Amino acid sequence: MRRTTLKRHGFSLMELLAVVTILGIIAAIVVPRVSVSSATAKQKVHEHNKATINSAVERYYIETGGWPADDLSDIGGNANYFPEGIPLNPVSNAAYALNNSTHRVD
Repeated sequence: MRRTTLKRHGFSLMELLAVVTILGIIAAIVVPRVSVSSATAKQKVHEHNKATINSAVERYYIETGGWPADDLSDIGGNANYFPEGIPLNPVSNAAYALNNSTHRVD
């Protein structure tokens, strides 16, 4: 009589548990870093947007001799300043506005 050996088709429970454990450890390390870097990126974009808007406000003052409206509608609709419109605050999704006394975005 001839014996035939059966080949294994699949993984054992221990192999599956090891893979799931390793994936869980990797996820526990990566997910917090991604969420922190996303918040940091949004904050940096917010600071860049403020600097860009403040620069456009100063340029508007030099060119026209007056400050733009507090809601930035004067420069927001002008393609010379913001061809694609004034961006929204990426942190709060709110529109930027000027401070009445400093004529800067806070």
